[in-house]
Amino acid sequence: MRVVVCGVGAVGGRAARQLASSTEVDSIIVIDRDGGRADAVARSLGPMAQAQPWHPEVLDGTDVLLVCAPVSPSSGSLAPALVGAVGLEVVEGALRAGVAVVTSSDGRAEVEGLLGLAGIARAAGVPLVIGAGMAPGLTDVLARQAAGGLDEVEEIHVAKAGTGGPTCARQHHRALGDEAIDWRDGEWIRRPGGSGRELCWFPDPVGGRDCYRAGLVDARLLVPAFPGVRRVTARVAATRRDRLTAALPMLRQPHPEGEVGAVRVEMRGRRGGARENLILGAIDRPAVAAGAVAALSVLWAASGRLAAATAGGLAELLTDSGPFLTELARRGVKAAVFDGSRTESL
Repeated sequence: MRVVVCGVGAVGGRAARQLASSTEVDSIIVIDRDGGRADAVARSLGPMAQAQPWHPEVLDGTDVLLVCAPVSPSSGSLAPALVGAVGLEVVEGALRAGVAVVTSSDGRAEVEGLLGLAGIARAAGVPLVIGAGMAPGLTDVLARQAAGGLDEVEEIHVAKAGTGGPTCARQHHRALGDEAIDWRDGEWIRRPGGSGRELCWFPDPVGGRDCYRAGLVDARLLVPAFPGVRRVTARVAATRRDRLTAALPMLRQPHPEGEVGAVRVEMRGRRGGARENLILGAIDRPAVAAGAVAALSVLWAASGRLAAATAGGLAELLTDSGPFLTELARRGVKAAVFDGSRTESL
C-alpha cells in the first residue's frame, strides 16, 4: 500500500509513524509546507518514506491520501507546498483518480466543502473520511459503539477537553467565538458560542470540566449516521479566559503538542421498553489519539472495511466499531464505559 501524507505536524507526524509500523503499508510520501520538517519525519520513518514537494503526479499509484492540514475551498492545487493548506480541488482530484481520502478536518467550512464531494466519492467508488481525529473521529466511533447497545437512538451529546497541537488549538480558540449549531427535532438550531455552560465529567485524571457550545462540526457528522435522532449537541471544555478572549487573536503561542485531553459521548435512547443512558469516554494526548484514529482510518479505507464509498464521518462509514476500537486499544488508545459508579475499559 502506498500512502501520501499531507501535513506532518502534531497529528500528521503521529499518523505517519503509526502507518510506518503497519505491515500493510509499503511506502509513504511525506508532504509539508516546512520542507525541513518533512525531511525529518521521512528520515525518522526509515527507507519506506521519502519527502517530496507537492505535485499532482505524486498521487500516481497511491492508494490513500491522508490530509492532516487545513482544507481550503480556494487555495489552489499547490497549497500543500506553499501555504500549509490543501485545496479542496486536491481532494476532489484524488477522488476522481480513484484514491481514497482521509482528513482530520474539523473546521465548519472545511467539513461542509468536503461533504459536498460525496457524489464524486460515490461515482469513483472510494470513501472520503472526514474528521478522523479525536473529536470528531474517536467520538464518532464511540457513538457507533454505544448505539449498538440501544434499539433506538434519541439523543447524542459529545464533549471534549484538550487540543492536539498549534493548529488544533487555534481552531478551538476560534470555535468558542463562532456560532454553535445543535440538532433538535429535525432542524438545526443556532446558538451563541460560549453559551450553554454544562459541567461534564471525563475519565480521570481530567475529571469535571465546564463545557460550552462552540462552532463544532460533530453534530454535522453524527446526524446523517443516525437517522431519526432527535437531539445532537457538542461542547468543548473552556476556562473563563478562553471565553473572554475568543474574539481576539491568540495571545500566546499554543503548546506544540497539547496537554492530556479527553472525550465523552453520552447516548440516550431505548432498549426494549426502557430508556437507557450510555456514556463512553477516552483519555489520551489528543495528538496521539488523533494520529492513531487517522492512521487506522487509512488502513480501513484501503482494505475496503468501510461501509460505503461516500463522504462522511466514521460513525457513518464504520460497519462495526468493535474491531476498530480493539485495534486502537492495541495501539495504546483505550476507551471506557461509565456504568454509574465506576469506569470500565471496553
